[in-house]
Amino acid sequence: MLDGVTSAPHISPVFVGRAVELDALAAALGRAAGGVPQAMLVGGEAGVGKSRLVEEFLHAAEAEGAVVAVGGCVEAGAEGLPFAPLTTALRSLRRTLGSAMDEAAAGREGELAGLLPELGDLGERIGEAGARPEAAARGRLFDLTARLLERLAADRPLVLVVEDLHWADRSTRELLAYLLRSLGAARLLILATYRTDDLDRRHPLRPALAELDRLRSVQRVELPRLTRAEVAGQIAGIRGAEPDAALLDAVFSRADGNAFFVEELALSGGAAHGGPLSDSLRDLLLVRIEALPEEVQRVVRIAAGGGSTVEYELLAAVTGLPEDELIAALRAAVDAGVLQPAADSEAFRFRHALLREAVADDLLPGERHQVARRYAEALVAAPGLVRPEERAARLASFWHQARDPARALPATLQAAADARRRHAYAEQLQLLDRAVELWDEAPEEAHGGQDLMDLLADVVVAARLTSELERALSLAKQALRLLDRRPQDADTSLRAAWFWTERSIGVQLTARGDGWEELAKAEALVRGLPPSPVHAYVLSEVATWQALHTPGREAMETAQRAVDLARLVGDEQTELHVRIPLGWMTADTGDVEGGLAEMYEVRRRAVALGTPLVIQRAYINLPDCLEGLGRSAEALERGEEAVELMGRYGLTEPMAMALSNQANSLISLGRWAAADAAATEVGRAVNSPKRLGSAARARADLAILRGDREAAAAQLAEARKHLDTHDVHPQYSLPIIRADVTIAAAGGHILEVRALLARAAAEGFPLGMQRYAWPLLYEAAAAEADARVLPAAQAGRGAAVTRIREAMRGLPQFVPVWAAQALDTEAELLTADGSDAAAAERWAEAVAAWEPLDWPYHLARARFRYGQALLAARPGERPAPAALLRQAHETAAELGAAPLAAEIAALAARARVALTDGDHAAVPQDPAQELGLTSRERDVLRLVATGRSNRQIADELFISPKTASVHVSNILAKLGVSSRGEAAAAAHRLRLFEDGLS
Repeated sequence: MLDGVTSAPHISPVFVGRAVELDALAAALGRAAGGVPQAMLVGGEAGVGKSRLVEEFLHAAEAEGAVVAVGGCVEAGAEGLPFAPLTTALRSLRRTLGSAMDEAAAGREGELAGLLPELGDLGERIGEAGARPEAAARGRLFDLTARLLERLAADRPLVLVVEDLHWADRSTRELLAYLLRSLGAARLLILATYRTDDLDRRHPLRPALAELDRLRSVQRVELPRLTRAEVAGQIAGIRGAEPDAALLDAVFSRADGNAFFVEELALSGGAAHGGPLSDSLRDLLLVRIEALPEEVQRVVRIAAGGGSTVEYELLAAVTGLPEDELIAALRAAVDAGVLQPAADSEAFRFRHALLREAVADDLLPGERHQVARRYAEALVAAPGLVRPEERAARLASFWHQARDPARALPATLQAAADARRRHAYAEQLQLLDRAVELWDEAPEEAHGGQDLMDLLADVVVAARLTSELERALSLAKQALRLLDRRPQDADTSLRAAWFWTERSIGVQLTARGDGWEELAKAEALVRGLPPSPVHAYVLSEVATWQALHTPGREAMETAQRAVDLARLVGDEQTELHVRIPLGWMTADTGDVEGGLAEMYEVRRRAVALGTPLVIQRAYINLPDCLEGLGRSAEALERGEEAVELMGRYGLTEPMAMALSNQANSLISLGRWAAADAAATEVGRAVNSPKRLGSAARARADLAILRGDREAAAAQLAEARKHLDTHDVHPQYSLPIIRADVTIAAAGGHILEVRALLARAAAEGFPLGMQRYAWPLLYEAAAAEADARVLPAAQAGRGAAVTRIREAMRGLPQFVPVWAAQALDTEAELLTADGSDAAAAERWAEAVAAWEPLDWPYHLARARFRYGQALLAARPGERPAPAALLRQAHETAAELGAAPLAAEIAALAARARVALTDGDHAAVPQDPAQELGLTSRERDVLRLVATGRSNRQIADELFISPKTASVHVSNILAKLGVSSRGEAAAAAHRLRLFEDGLS
């Protein structure tokens, strides 16, 4: 702190209200002291008293032995300063803890220098041979920070405060989110404040808060405005006497409970009583500024132009005042409650951020530009006036505010490079966007030898990396328009081909089209030109497109040509990029281990090179491929790694993809609650059509398995809305058709099942789609088996069964899960044909095939069908079918598979089989009796199941049509169905009317 300048006491010496909030903070500290890390997010409008609440709490925490570290987010333009509050807090901890801090960071000083430069040389760290560049290094930095805090909070309570989170840069938000997710046992409380009135609908903090709300360790405290009684107490503390009714009414009415405004009005004499005062916030805040001497006002105005916090030496250089005069002015500003010394450095900040904003807004345009220029010139002359990690961003901001494009552009480009080096990709994108705006205004010598197309390409890549897909599309379109105006030489063609390829990726990711038209244009542009990295990149995307849309030999050949070309031109990133689809296609064609080894190797190499786009693709595609091969446990492990990594890097779109993959594996493994949570998380993470559609389809599958057909239909409609657009992949369309088949079959709509199957079979099942085709064929076959006694199903059954068998012949079975699904399907077809003995043999093989696999639902279903087939083929046999039904029912009940459990219970009732072991095991009732059907309703249902109308039922049972209608309505209610067709399907599915067990 500067000699002779001390912090002014609070204007209000009395802390009023907030007892509930203080208790909540104290309770959180108590839990943290017990070794469970906690986080408290304190929100409220500007001036409501967040800082005062935190200060009161910190005094109490320190009195109880806690170590406190405070860092504030910096308002330095839209890009912010990456990690600024964490850097400040760690710097404070280092001063407080001394050697303990150094010991905790021992051996990792260079890597932690990304947050705290004093610990080591960041530049040397980046240049080390073993360094982890780009995304990998960022992840490492996050992990090391978490481990550092765990060590520091191992034997003492530690309170880490981040103020003004609404100004936080994206990197800071992501680091905080990572800490809150990954911290282990530690006596740590993270406390953050933010302005609620700054959070408009598009503010980036809003989704971050929603995400943090889902963590058990995080609580939110919203500060309300002060009540009338609390305002009275505050005024009394400020003025030293109880306010009269008129003063209280005036202040409470105009301040509306805002603690800061109460202070301002209580000190403003006549204004507090409703005297002349502008209604605008700026004028209210400037009242006390204007009362200061002119020289003090000048210093305050200059300080406002320097940002939230201004270093003393920098302020001295900009004001040009002698030291004595500057300190006198600062003392006056501090005594007036306008400025206050920063707690952790030789710097000053405004007592309230609103006050700085008002002063900055009050600067005349020319004055604002002049002040910014002087700050920039001071930094150029003496770079050491600010911390090294802040210098580039602040210099870029100052030159930009100074309206000096010639200097602002190179400074902005340097700041963008610095942000990339620190893994602050969102800030890099914002700076590059500003550079694009400055480009035409800046002279050519300010371009640093770059072409505008180079800059636009950098922005497109940064936008795609941060999932700003609309921005990437827009910039690619802008670049192509500019290239159309250039001479059409080889260089222009290569650049245009690159941007057309990016356009293709963008339209696919945003579901605006399939991207082939754009790729065809890119191919045409490079045709005939010498080999180049652009050639390799275009060909790699063509191969990827074919792998997704038309998988097969041609796609594999294209991928191999792209690999060869990338190696020829020395473009390893493109080589790795295309080896991913080549790996999964290799596995799909029979070389499973070879294909997986390729994908694992690409993932390892991508991390070593630090190429974010390839890293995310490798981490996403590997678990998806494993799940398709039935290796769900391994897929889940790799998927969890992907979710953690994408979350650490702040890559929202890839994280949503990883969560979607995770949901699929969790469904297979029978962990349905976790699958539901993962699918729901996708919708909270992104607003991408394909990701939302995939999540909805997963939720539809869960609803079907649980027996909630209404929810399943709603989720399928949502999935179709997002996926049945301009870019339909078989991997999206086939699972939706399969779900439609399952729902139609459950409703007894066998003709609809056949129509859906015919549509899917007509489109074919290309290479790699067997993972989706086998479940579809099984559901169609099971529908035929269940509907074999339905009169409406007799015609056309032979053609339907033939269609299924023909489709089966074209699908591979070399993976165990596919072989098991093939056995299931064949067994159902044998049942549909009436070959119960042959079906039982096939089901025995299916059960044996499923037992080594970790897919509990499929095993339970196979055991149920095997037991059913045994009872039908050998009616007198009981022990073996009974054991199968018990095992199947136990699993179905544990999973929550209500439809399967109901079918098992119905069969057990008909067969007089107990579903629990033991001498006193209860034999289930007859299913019709369990459903509450009367004797007459059974007669009516039997006729409904054969397709009779109400009049025909009335004639056969000698009752009136109206009575028949009443019976039908009662039956529908008891069965829980909505149509006669569904009632018939339920009756046959539960085998209510079969003679014997056949």
